Formats: sequence, C-alpha cells, structure tokens
Amino acid sequence: MAYQLQEINRHIRTDVKGFLAACDQSYQDRVRAAADRIQERMVKSPIVLLSGPSGSGKTTTALKIEEELERRGINSHTISLDNYFKTLDRRTAPRTPEGDIDFESPKCLDMDLLDETFTRLSRGEEVIIPKFEFARQMRNDARGTPLRLGKNEIAIFEGIHALNDDIAGPHPEATKLYISARSNVLEGEALRFKGTWMRLTRRAVRDCNFRGTDVAETLAMWANVRRGEKLYISPFKNKADILLDSSLPYEVSVMRHYAVPLLQAVPEENARRSELLDLIAAFDSFEPIDPALVARDSLLREFIGGGSYHY
Repeated sequence: MAYQLQEINRHIRTDVKGFLAACDQSYQDRVRAAADRIQERMVKSPIVLLSGPSGSGKTTTALKIEEELERRGINSHTISLDNYFKTLDRRTAPRTPEGDIDFESPKCLDMDLLDETFTRLSRGEEVIIPKFEFARQMRNDARGTPLRLGKNEIAIFEGIHALNDDIAGPHPEATKLYISARSNVLEGEALRFKGTWMRLTRRAVRDCNFRGTDVAETLAMWANVRRGEKLYISPFKNKADILLDSSLPYEVSVMRHYAVPLLQAVPEENARRSELLDLIAAFDSFEPIDPALVARDSLLREFIGGGSYHY
C-alpha cells in the first residue's frame, strides 16, 4: 500500500482533526481484524508471536490487540522477548562480520527457555517470565513474574525475532503476526518518502527522547539494524498468519516537528550525511501538523511521548 502526498496535504489543509481521526480509526480497524484472527485460532494455541523490524510499533500494537481481546472477554498478557536475552558473555556472544557483538542476532535469546515456556503455558502450567536488566546486561530470574494461562486466556510474545524458525518453528500451532511500517508516500508515481525512512525517523526520535541516544549514534547503529532485519527478521514474515501495516498517513507531517532539528544537528562529516540531506528535504513536501493534535492512544505516541500507554 502507498499513500499519495497530494491527498495527505489536502486533508491536512481542509480538516486536520478529521484526518487524524480517520487515520487512527483505519489503524484500529487493522488491529480489530488481527484480533478476529487471533480469536479464531485460540482453539489451536493460546500463544501469539508478534514480530517486526525496529520502529514498527510492536509494543503499542500488542497492547492495542490486548485491549481489543479484553473487550471480548479474552484475558491477555503481553510479554517482551527482550526478557529472554541471555546474560551477556563476550566470549561466546555472536559477532558481526566486523567483529562487534551482534545484538541483532537471535542467538542472543534463550531459545530453550522460550520453547519450554510456550509448551508449559499451552498445557496450562505455571511458568516464570524472566526479567532482563539492560543496565547490567544480565537476566535476573529473581525478579521474574509467574504466569499461568486459564481458559479463554492468551499470551502475546512480542519481539523482533518472534517468527524466527528457532523460536516459532517448534510451535507451528501458535498464531503468528508480522508488523511493519510498510507504506511509501508517492507523488503520482514518484517516491517522496520511504517506509524505511518512517521507521528510521521513529527510532531516531524515540532514542533521543527516551533512551539518551543522539541521532548520530542511532545512525551508526542503523546499518547493523538493517543488516539484522534482512538476515533474521524479513525472511520469516511470509510465515505469518497476519500481516499488519503500522504506518500512519499523517505521521511524517507530525514527525517533521521532531526529526528535522535532530537531523540538521548531525555533523557534516557524518558518513550518512547525503542520505540525511535527502531525508530532511523530503519532510519539506509535507504540510506540518501540530503534535498536540495527536491522540494520546495513537501508535505514534510510542515514539514522541505523551501517550496513554505505559512502556
């Protein structure tokens, strides 16, 4: 799917509030359709595996699906696969071709524990959901949370590697969902804003706002992030039972408020400067939207803050 720049700008000029509301409703309809499919497949498994590349809005989408299922009387639990990282051991950690630790690799996850967790939850047995402490790069099982699934209850495991064969393969009965901001913005047939730019912008703004990471550092990591997507994430998307596009037609017009100053501050000697200039110029084609108009439960709030969900 692609959006047309002229239509986006026309809607912003004529009825910006109505445009935002319509976009949010369209996304909610996609969430509702995903919940329909999950509900249909509950007879096969109480396990839902939600995957997608960085900047896709996996966490908010999982929470929205959880809300939708709760409205139907289905108790839901959203669990981040990040908690299943192994305690970092630099001697055995996977490495990139450059020799750095490959934090994008699924080998960083405890596959055996995940397999056991899915199996025991499906049997109605209690498990302990571990807690990974990123500051110490270690898993603290003492801070784990017990979980047992009763009747009409599901667990949504969300993370970039959720559909990887080493995780999902032993459990073909699980419902698999792949999410990504997949839509480009076109002007006629000409490409004006790439879907990958949307995800990069989301990540850059979020990292700066909430993770203390400046844009130059995010850009330095982005090449390995994209490499990891191509190796470990995208090859498994066709195994999903549900494909969900998380892009919002209004987001570039909102994000220009945050992203352009950040991108302009990147030093001229940065190796990605040429692409940055193209990205900065692309924002100029969009009518701006005041971020204050964005609904508190919008997926975009995962990246700009001020939302109603807690992450």
